[in-house]
Amino acid sequence: MKVRFPHHGPGHGFSCLPRPDGAVSRREFLKRQMRGALYLAAGAAGILDVGNLVLPRDALAEAGPDIALATGRPAAATRAAVELLGGMAAFVKPGDRVVIKPNISFPNPPEAATTTHPEVVRELAVMCREAGASRIMILDHTLYDRTACLEQSGVAAACESVEPGMVQALGDARFYREAAIPLGVSMKSTRVMADVLDADVLISAPVAKSHSSAGVSLSMKNLMGLIFDRSVMHSRHDLNVAIVDLVSLLRPALAVVDATRVLTTNGPGGPGKVDVLDTVIASRDPVAADARAVLLSEWYGRRFAPRQVRHIALAHERGLGRMDVENLRESRVAV
Repeated sequence: MKVRFPHHGPGHGFSCLPRPDGAVSRREFLKRQMRGALYLAAGAAGILDVGNLVLPRDALAEAGPDIALATGRPAAATRAAVELLGGMAAFVKPGDRVVIKPNISFPNPPEAATTTHPEVVRELAVMCREAGASRIMILDHTLYDRTACLEQSGVAAACESVEPGMVQALGDARFYREAAIPLGVSMKSTRVMADVLDADVLISAPVAKSHSSAGVSLSMKNLMGLIFDRSVMHSRHDLNVAIVDLVSLLRPALAVVDATRVLTTNGPGGPGKVDVLDTVIASRDPVAADARAVLLSEWYGRRFAPRQVRHIALAHERGLGRMDVENLRESRVAV
């Protein structure tokens, strides 16, 4: 099975050069992404352990927004945000194997805003089932005791009615497989959950929260919970560079940022100041989703621009997505 994660990057001469004002037009960005992806797919077939590179289904989509924001109760806002992008059927096709990656690393209740709201995760799973997914896995490599995290976060119980046992915290090495990172600048390989490497669709569904090392923890930082040894990203590499390296390997088809509650201080584990925003952000572009989340809230008592978050700026510079959200199309809805 070849995964259909959208992989983008500046390798082999492909680059996305900004206009003098620092932005590129949407059409030009998509053209360059298409040329780069075609070149990589033709010239680098077989390099990735996860299969041949292919274009995302929506690579040429001009209709619809780049970023969707919905406000309301967690489940309703999640569904509404994804519907603004064309619905889950735009990302998941009948028979697809899907991995949803929430943040469930901490044994805290949803109110603490250290974990993805259980209703957000459940609604994504329901929508994937409605789209015809053959298998839906909700996976994380928790930082704390797996049983406590699954129970206290509320995610396992919320999803049990969708499919028993679909939520798993995988800590054993046997669940991981070595994968090369051809576009990695610092981190050239890592052990990734085998279920992720074998899946057709990856959805990153983090809670929006501050982070003592990375500044914020959003859809890109969230991917660290899919590898066996995340500590090396802190100890052997520049963390921000390694985050972007990982995104170049495991770029999600859909990013859904749970900003229903935002942990604005003392992240990632809290306790800290929690802002209740009742908002869900969705995008095909994880860089754009994260950039929009940065603008949505205060962090550490002040406002920041996306370019001030180093891994967001690096991902933009490496052509993995766009942080210039002011130049992107946004749709909003209240439910």
